Amino acid sequence: MNVLITLSIAGIITMIGSTFKDRSWILTVTLSALAISCYLAGAGWNSNVVFFDAMRMDNFAIAFTIVCLLAAFILSIIYHQLNYAKDAHYAEVYAIILFSLAGAVVMVSFTSLLMLFLGIEILSLSLYILAGLRKKDLLSNEASLKYFLMGAFSTGFLLFGIAMLYGATGSFMVIDIAYYLGLHQSAPEPFVVAGIIMLMIGLLFKVAAAPFHFWTPDVYQGSPTIVTGYMATVGKVAAFAAFLRLFQWGFAPALVSYQFLIAAVAIVTLFVGNIIALYQKSVKRMLAYSSISHAGYMLLALMVTNEISNGAVLFYAIAYTLASVVAFTVVAVLQEKNAGDDTDAFNGLSKRNPMLAITFAIAMISLAGIPPTAGFFAKFYIFSAAIKDGWVWMVAIAVINSFISIYYYFRPVIASFMKKGSDETINISFVMQLLLVLLAVLTLLVGMLPDWLTGIL
Repeated sequence: MNVLITLSIAGIITMIGSTFKDRSWILTVTLSALAISCYLAGAGWNSNVVFFDAMRMDNFAIAFTIVCLLAAFILSIIYHQLNYAKDAHYAEVYAIILFSLAGAVVMVSFTSLLMLFLGIEILSLSLYILAGLRKKDLLSNEASLKYFLMGAFSTGFLLFGIAMLYGATGSFMVIDIAYYLGLHQSAPEPFVVAGIIMLMIGLLFKVAAAPFHFWTPDVYQGSPTIVTGYMATVGKVAAFAAFLRLFQWGFAPALVSYQFLIAAVAIVTLFVGNIIALYQKSVKRMLAYSSISHAGYMLLALMVTNEISNGAVLFYAIAYTLASVVAFTVVAVLQEKNAGDDTDAFNGLSKRNPMLAITFAIAMISLAGIPPTAGFFAKFYIFSAAIKDGWVWMVAIAVINSFISIYYYFRPVIASFMKKGSDETINISFVMQLLLVLLAVLTLLVGMLPDWLTGIL
């Protein structure tokens, strides 16, 4: 609860800051609030504090909260570096980011379906606004409108599912629903199964899984690039944590009813994301389809109930966040230099700025799941959890898709190191260089020393 209060107060302060001419202090307030929130969240480790029977800050919630806060911390600095001088809505952006994080915290710690709905809406409404930040850009307007309309559509499914489950069980509490499903485990009622499927559809939209992914490429491409990075990391991590929390702790007794449905969605998501990504010329759009395919990998963890699945998803979220922040930052830098985001924009990048080329290459290698990066062990742990529950054929399909992804991840990397491009040097600030190097080093360190993360949950 202290985390929510800190984020909310800081969000209000930064919003008021938009009325002042001097806005140099806004980043300091934002980063301080994020750092304090991280500390407060971490201080509650092993405490399992319950707030009003609506939220539980257990280790699962704390771990995913810290991942979201740290991603927001880094992206806030990068946004400041790229947009401080030219963004008329600078203060509002940080206020919305802080408010959206409050939604993310609620999503990862809910114990009631009403709080889940509240958290999703706080985060989603914030992202709709951030997607349309560039009011004079038609693509940004389209992204915001499309995201809002599709989001409203998915909210209908979510509410319908919650209503059906309440009608059947008489409670919004996840623990009560789990108890009810346990009593009717041998023959679950069709009404309840329909409610679970409705909720599943709403959440599959939030994680951009096929066939509910159609909003993703246009929204990712039209939104300001750092905002896209925020959606792809904080938005996706919070949505997956909520998905996992609900289905593993609330709906686990009815696992047999929806297990093969999730398997089918995961397969479609993997092939749709990876195959369509092969044909993308825009790296930003390729990363959008890449994010769809990564949703497919993480869905594997929802099909299993063993003790390593939660840790595997946490590890995957960390690895994916590290690599995605680097990838979207490099794309944003190239766009700032008027190079665009096509693969051709990466031609000769290794000579124009070797550090950008190397960190981007490490990010792509990690997203492809190649050792010794964090992405390799992220997929390894997810696959291990699936194999342990007997889903060997699903892992075989996922491995095939991992090989397919190597082609499109390596295309801009090859352009960076093997193709000739402009001779103009790309200069970026020391802070940006430091952050990119730090993220790349962390990607390698987590990959080489994975054990310290796997036993957390």
